[in-house]
Amino acid sequence: MRSASNKRETLETKIELECRLDDPSVVDIQTGVGFFDHMLDAFARHGRIGLTLKVDGDLHIDSHHTVEDAGIVLGKAIREALGDKKGIVRYGSSYVPMDETLGFAAIDISGRPFLQFEGEFQTQSLGNFDTELVKEFFRAFAFNAGITLHVRVLYGENTHHKIEAIFKAVGRALAEAIRIDPTIKGVNSTKGLIE
Repeated sequence: MRSASNKRETLETKIELECRLDDPSVVDIQTGVGFFDHMLDAFARHGRIGLTLKVDGDLHIDSHHTVEDAGIVLGKAIREALGDKKGIVRYGSSYVPMDETLGFAAIDISGRPFLQFEGEFQTQSLGNFDTELVKEFFRAFAFNAGITLHVRVLYGENTHHKIEAIFKAVGRALAEAIRIDPTIKGVNSTKGLIE
């Protein structure tokens, strides 16, 4: 089973994470940021991965370090769990509607980290989650996972719906990209290598 555990401790956060790419049976997210927990739960369930995450962060300041550091640790764990990347489809994309909103994500597990993000949120916070942190999370995730990630809110009005649509879209795109295809011999690259 493709899985990885990762820990990170700084003066700002203490994080323990386990991801299981082939066993979605357990999803348990505890970051202290309720809306962020909800988004990571949606990401994992729609990504068909198991994810256990516990974060003790400096929430007396704000949620920035908790959200960004969770993205770092999650990205590193997924990169590790993918190993040599042999047999994976590599590419994935998904459109996800959420009522009046349409979100989109495309992933290339390329070894070349990049984020293209298009989305604006009129509401500045949802609970103790600052909505400007959505981009920060996906940047930390993409760069530490070593993936090219395009995320876009095509349209919508409700901030909750916009953010949830893109978290679900990224999860679904990831599920497609990490899928093992038995017809792929080695890695799905003309270079013969994905770093």
